[in-house]
Amino acid sequence: MPASAPFRTSTDPLPRRDFLWDVGGGFAGLALSGLLQQEGLLAADATGADGLAPAAGLGGRSDMPNFAPRAKRVVQLFMGGAASHVDLFDYKPALEKHHGEPSDFGEPVEAFQNGLGPWMKPVWKFQPYGQSGKPLSEVVADLGPCVDDMAFVHNLVGKTGVHSQATYLQATGFQLPGFPGMGCWVSYGLGSLNENLPTFVVLPDHRGFASNGPKNWDTAFLPAQHQGTIIFPGKPTPIADLYPDRRSRFVTSDSERAAQQLLGRLNRDHAGERPGDSRLEARIRSYELAARMQLAAPEALDLGGEPQHILKLYGLDHGQTSWPSEINPAEEIEYFGRKCLVARRLLERGVRFVQIWSGNDNGFPRRNWDSHEDVERDHGPLSRGMARGAAALIQDLKQRGMLDDTIILWTTEFGRMPSSQGGKGRDHNPYCFTNWLAGGGIKGGTTCGESDQWGYKPLDRANPTQVYDIHATILHLLGIDHTRLTVRHNGIDRRLTDVHGHVIDGLLA
Repeated sequence: MPASAPFRTSTDPLPRRDFLWDVGGGFAGLALSGLLQQEGLLAADATGADGLAPAAGLGGRSDMPNFAPRAKRVVQLFMGGAASHVDLFDYKPALEKHHGEPSDFGEPVEAFQNGLGPWMKPVWKFQPYGQSGKPLSEVVADLGPCVDDMAFVHNLVGKTGVHSQATYLQATGFQLPGFPGMGCWVSYGLGSLNENLPTFVVLPDHRGFASNGPKNWDTAFLPAQHQGTIIFPGKPTPIADLYPDRRSRFVTSDSERAAQQLLGRLNRDHAGERPGDSRLEARIRSYELAARMQLAAPEALDLGGEPQHILKLYGLDHGQTSWPSEINPAEEIEYFGRKCLVARRLLERGVRFVQIWSGNDNGFPRRNWDSHEDVERDHGPLSRGMARGAAALIQDLKQRGMLDDTIILWTTEFGRMPSSQGGKGRDHNPYCFTNWLAGGGIKGGTTCGESDQWGYKPLDRANPTQVYDIHATILHLLGIDHTRLTVRHNGIDRRLTDVHGHVIDGLLA
C-alpha cells in the first residue's frame, strides 16, 4: 500500500487502487500490460498527475529529439574511487624531472588526507600512439590502437574531494541525492529502441556498488520506468527477481492466468475512472517489461554463441564461463571484458544507455581506484582490465559499424594529486582530472583542454571544463538541447545540467 494512502480499518472495503498496489508487484502481474495495450484498455491523457509530458513511441518524450542526432546509444565507463589521470592518460614530464623534490603548488592546497608529499613521477612509463601521437601509460597500452578514435579532456574540474558527492556530480549532475542519473534522463527523453529490454542498464563492479550504490542510477522525480536495471553478467542470477522464487511452486500457469484476468479487470476499472493518473501505466509498463525480459534477457547475456576471436578480443578466451568463488586481481581483464562484451550485445539489441562500473568501496587491500597507499598495486590490475575491455568495445563496435552512432564516455569522480602520499600513493584531486570520449560524432585523435605542468589544475584556470559541459555535449549528439530536457519539480524546471553547461564544439567531428 502506498505511503500516501489513507488509513483504513480491517473492516473497511479494500479499494481497487490499494489492492492493485498491494499485489501488483508480484509475479502475477508480469505480462499484464501487453495484454491491456493490445486491447486498447490503458487510458491515455495529455499530462499525468506528476506533471510529466506523455510518452511517445517506446517511452520517450513526444518533443524529443530536438534535431537530427549524431548518435543514439551511450556507454558510460565509470571508475569508482577516482582514477589517477597523471598515471594513465595525462603525461607530465615535469613530474619525472622533479620526482622526489618537495612539492610546491604556488598556493595553499586543501588535501583530503594531507597527501602533499614530494612530487611523484608517473608509476608507469608513457609512450605516444596513433597518428595523433597521444601519449598513454604502458598500463593502458591496449588502448593505443584506439587513440585516433578517442578525444581527451584533461581540464575537467570537480567541486568536492568527497567520494559520494563527487560521484553524484558525475552520475547525476548534482552533488546531493534525489536527482535522476544521466541514463534516466536519456531514457526519459528518447525512450527505448527495443521494448523487450530496458532502456538503461547498469553493470556494477562484480564486488559490489561504488559510492551511493543504486542512487547513482535512480530516477528520483522521473517516472520509475526510466531507472537503471542492474545486471551482474556471469553470476548465476544476473538479474534479481526476474523469475519467481524456486520455493514458489504453488504458482502454476492456471493460477497465473487467473491472476492476470483479475488484475486486468481491476486495471480497466481503475484506468477508466482516473484518466489523469499516470502511475498505473508506469507500474504496468514495468511488469510488461519484466515479462518480455524473461525471454529476451537470457539470450542477450549468453556469450556462448560468440566466436573465439571475439572472446579473445575481450580477454575471455581462458575457458571461464561462470562467476568465480574467489576474487583474483589477475582476472580483472576477464571481469571487465565480460561486462564490455555484454554491453555490446545489449546495445545491438536496442538498449540505449549502458553504464559499466569498475571498482567499489569495500574490502582491503583496495580493489577500487582510491589509491591512497599504493597506486601500482591498486591501479595496476584495474587499469589493465579496463583498457583491454574498453579497447575491445571500441574495436568491436567499429567493425560492426556501430561506433558511428554509439558514444563511449570514460569518467571517474575526480583525479589524484601529482604529489605523493606515503611514498607510493596519491591523494584526491578534485581540481583537475581527465575524461575521454569516443564514437557517435566525437572527433577522434584530439585533446580539448589541458592541465598545467603538474596535472594539478587546468592550464587555463579561467576556462575549465565541467561535468555539465560533458553532459550537454552528449545530449547534443543524441539530438537533445540540454536546456529543453526539463521536468518541473518542486517549482523548479530541473534538468541534467542544472543551470550550467555548454556544448564543447572542439569534441564534435
